[in-house]
Amino acid sequence: QVRLVESGGGLVQPGGDLRLSCAASGRIFRLLGMGWYRRAPGKQRELIAAITRGGIPNYADSVKGRFTISRDNDENTVYLQMNSLEPEDTAVYYCNSENSAFDWGQGTPVTVSS
Repeated sequence: QVRLVESGGGLVQPGGDLRLSCAASGRIFRLLGMGWYRRAPGKQRELIAAITRGGIPNYADSVKGRFTISRDNDENTVYLQMNSLEPEDTAVYYCNSENSAFDWGQGTPVTVSS
């Protein structure tokens, strides 16, 4: 089983940047497409960015042009660079495979507020 540990969240002002990291255990990581998800207050968890095992990204319209997903297969880590953050980006952020096959980690909270 793959264990996922997210980090890098925090409080940031509108327009600010954050970089999230997700460390995954297990050698299967490099064989999988991975994704970043978020759950905003009062909303369902949604997939906002994904990256194939070969490094091809895809984004939800809500974050396209502002967020960048990347991965380091040698370090079993997937990243989410978040720029130009907006209050609507406030959420708990999680990573998982593209089909959310693994147990969810605790996530990392992001609050965008002045």
